[in-house]
Amino acid sequence: MKIRTLALLALCLLVACSDGNDDSRGTNIEQSVRALVAQMTLEDKIAQMAGEGSVLLPEGEQFWTVPGVERLGLPPFKMADGPRGVGTVEGATTFPVGMARGATWDPQLEQRVGAAIGRELRAAGGNVLLAPTINNLRHPSWGRSQETYGEDVHHLARMAVAFVRGVQEYALANPKHYAANSIEDTRFQVNVTIDERTLREVYLPQFRAAVIEGKAASLMSAYNSVNAQFCGENEQLLRQILKTDWGFDGFVLSDWVLGTQSTLGSALNGLDLEMPVARFYGDNLLAAVTDGRVPESVIDEAVSRMVRKKLEFGLDRPSGLDVSEIGSKAHLALARDVAVNGSVLLQNNGGVLPLSASAHPRIVVAGALADMPNTGDSGSSDTRPTFVVTPLQGIEELFGDMVTIDHIGKDVLNPADLARVQAADAVIVVTGLTAADEGEGLIGAGDRLELGLSAQRTQLIRDAAAVNDRTIVVLEGGGAITMGDWLADIEALLMVWYPGQMGGYAIADLLFGEANPSGKLPITFPASLEQLPPFDNESLEVTYQYFHGYRYVDRNDSTPEFPFGFGLSYTSFAIERLRASQIQAGAGDVVRFSVDVKNTGTRAGAEVVQLYVNYPGSVVPRAERELMGFARVFLEPGETQTVEIPLAVNRLAYYDVTQGAWVLEGLQHEVRLGTSSRDLPLSIMLSVAAQQDVSVE
Repeated sequence: MKIRTLALLALCLLVACSDGNDDSRGTNIEQSVRALVAQMTLEDKIAQMAGEGSVLLPEGEQFWTVPGVERLGLPPFKMADGPRGVGTVEGATTFPVGMARGATWDPQLEQRVGAAIGRELRAAGGNVLLAPTINNLRHPSWGRSQETYGEDVHHLARMAVAFVRGVQEYALANPKHYAANSIEDTRFQVNVTIDERTLREVYLPQFRAAVIEGKAASLMSAYNSVNAQFCGENEQLLRQILKTDWGFDGFVLSDWVLGTQSTLGSALNGLDLEMPVARFYGDNLLAAVTDGRVPESVIDEAVSRMVRKKLEFGLDRPSGLDVSEIGSKAHLALARDVAVNGSVLLQNNGGVLPLSASAHPRIVVAGALADMPNTGDSGSSDTRPTFVVTPLQGIEELFGDMVTIDHIGKDVLNPADLARVQAADAVIVVTGLTAADEGEGLIGAGDRLELGLSAQRTQLIRDAAAVNDRTIVVLEGGGAITMGDWLADIEALLMVWYPGQMGGYAIADLLFGEANPSGKLPITFPASLEQLPPFDNESLEVTYQYFHGYRYVDRNDSTPEFPFGFGLSYTSFAIERLRASQIQAGAGDVVRFSVDVKNTGTRAGAEVVQLYVNYPGSVVPRAERELMGFARVFLEPGETQTVEIPLAVNRLAYYDVTQGAWVLEGLQHEVRLGTSSRDLPLSIMLSVAAQQDVSVE
């Protein structure tokens, strides 16, 4: 009784001071953490360092649980997967996948998505969301490409910070998988060899941003090894970089089951929590502490990190939310908006889109995917929506009274089908990929070695296009798809990714002009596999080089099918009058670049202004052009707005492995602005002064 009273007093002290300044609040939290940990037995502490229950959730269970300490008033962690919605909760909103949300280039919208998912999790009784997935899409063959936001580290960082902030309005976020995780079929055993500069500049900045800017409460380590140490016991990643260099004060949990490979290495090198059950922790860790192989101070540190976040997020208090939040009308409307804003119009020859009831009174909707729920991978990111609006359903419900819709729900067309297609005013072919083609390894389809569509789905497009010169392809999938020679046969191409449970309505809105496409590719669509770096999901030793994505394509002077950042609209824009707040800068400066953006067309729409920088004369290999900023702007017809994009000069530094520090080179940078990585009509020179050992945090 006395112990519980002391614990409650500590928590009361925290609550009483919660309206004070951040410094005093932080001090009182730390006092409470120390008081609570001091009252725990060793057994109490060890119990909190591993999940309880079973590897797979029992029927009816919604969360993986990590014990608290009931007598001290410390609640358990209750975790659920969540890259596209609270995966284990029946009826939770299924949003478009991460790649679709990355295609919005809209961090503010992504923060709203994070908040909605966090709110639903907390309403269901959970408190830790195992998301977002923020690994670089090094190669589109990666089976989980759909879960991440794209291939560019700056774009990834901005979307990651937004999602984390949104989730953490209600629950703890858990960015994953730290780090260099982008192969599925060998993910449990593969060792990724990577040089220090590549690691620091290409594969870690989005995690750094999630931790430092987003203040992520936790992080999930990856299955793979990096430089011959498993990520779950990687001293450099966990102790040196994450907890020392970045000052991370949250906790690190393992990926499920095989994410922990040892007792001593994991505990000593910084893994705070083994999930989902104790294999190497639990009794094994207790014995290691008892016989002196692991100092109890290591245990105290790990437990303090978890207790700290329970107090900071008020997990001991009721959320004030109820199940009416789950799959609410507001969240479904948000999911629809995201699907609209993340869809990318890749081709629109002759302005065939948008369709209209008057010009296209009879439409064929063809393809097996036209009326099939197709929300993404069946692995850990899977969700349980109560309904899914298919493309056919969306078109029928929104426009069925105005047009005659002829549905051909198969991929192989016979002569009678072709006659129906030929007679139509337009044909919409819905095709692409499904969970049978790509997904998480072992529990899903794994990696996708061929980037093109199946022969049957390719033939469907060709057959439709051969008899109807108004063929529109709606393409579903989680990453880049090569087109071969069928692209030239069709008039319009709309990439909708896996658009979530409201995707059918969004597709109808876009095809019939109720909404204007504004998505931009967050990845490069290559013309062929040969334009990309090698993808090896068989060897247990792989090397990650510095260049991938558009940087790799640019360096090799290749022409992709569609470049990074590309996307069309039903209106047109002019970007003019580039100016800078200064043209000479040094370490610590923030240069602000401004342009005037005008909607020169007849429809309201959104454009994404993108800022790229080059590094002429650099002493190390650098990108030909590198994304350093972007801004999305919505404009009415004829409207002009000034858009400002800030650039922190320290971000132009490279990591000098000989000094173990970030170095800013004295260079004349060409700063270019436009609407994709290959459409950058405006430029200005920025002179940067050299500086050793700059901060990029």
